Amino acid sequence: MKIAFIGLGNMGAPMAANLAAAGHEVVGHDMADISIDGVTMAASGAQAVSGAEAVITMLPNGQILRAVANEVIPAMQGGAVLIDCSTVDVDSARVVAQQATDSGLLSVDAPVSGGIGGAAAGTLTFMAGSSDTAFAKAAPLFEIMGQKAVHCGEPGAGQAAKICNNMILGVTMIATCEAFALADKLGLDRQKMFDVVSTSSGYSWTMNAYCPAPGVGPESPSDNDYTPGFAAELMLKDLRLSQQAAESADADTPMGEIATKLYEQFVEHENGLGRDFSAMLPRFEKRGRS
Repeated sequence: MKIAFIGLGNMGAPMAANLAAAGHEVVGHDMADISIDGVTMAASGAQAVSGAEAVITMLPNGQILRAVANEVIPAMQGGAVLIDCSTVDVDSARVVAQQATDSGLLSVDAPVSGGIGGAAAGTLTFMAGSSDTAFAKAAPLFEIMGQKAVHCGEPGAGQAAKICNNMILGVTMIATCEAFALADKLGLDRQKMFDVVSTSSGYSWTMNAYCPAPGVGPESPSDNDYTPGFAAELMLKDLRLSQQAAESADADTPMGEIATKLYEQFVEHENGLGRDFSAMLPRFEKRGRS
């Protein structure tokens, strides 16, 4: 298949490389001057999508997605599928999907979970919103770039699933970090804390797979001085999207709102920028009750 890939950053570049390694003809475009093994670079998005059967985007936000869609959709061939793997607001996903449909194209909003490591290893999870026909066309590409793809519903449903998932993730990480900081002050050994919680009712992904305490549990960013696997500022972005969606849907999300404010404080007013989102633990270690 001829594939265009727009947005070749930390996530997009390894995803495009995996598609090329699987034998697809991949043409890429990015604002940065980069090169990727097996990927032919184009001077513009419109040039990249010419003749492509599938166009994949991995972009920073909904505003940029809409701008790129305005450029590439008119240049895409009829019947091609536009697969957006960015994490953006639900409204932008739906607007772009309708724009694609009106132009005789298929579209899938398919944000991912798994981070940079998952993108490189081809083990991402895709949350897809689309028609059955569009999902069927995109599915073979998801199998190359990831280990699981869930068809969540109609356009926008993929973004909704991602936003809800990451609201849970942000809230759970804060609770895990708070609990470790409390355990420290109570004189409880961190390894003993992990041994109990990881096998009892406090079990969670943030404890068992991505433990924020260095030297405890499987290797995680905490063991590398909180070098980001998933940066705190990206968590803040996703939490803000969750609250934007909650406002639009008139949903009461008090824990999501509190988590958003805590990550905002951490990223914008403390030392969280450029650190992993699990670096909330050293933040709480230094703080008292007041």
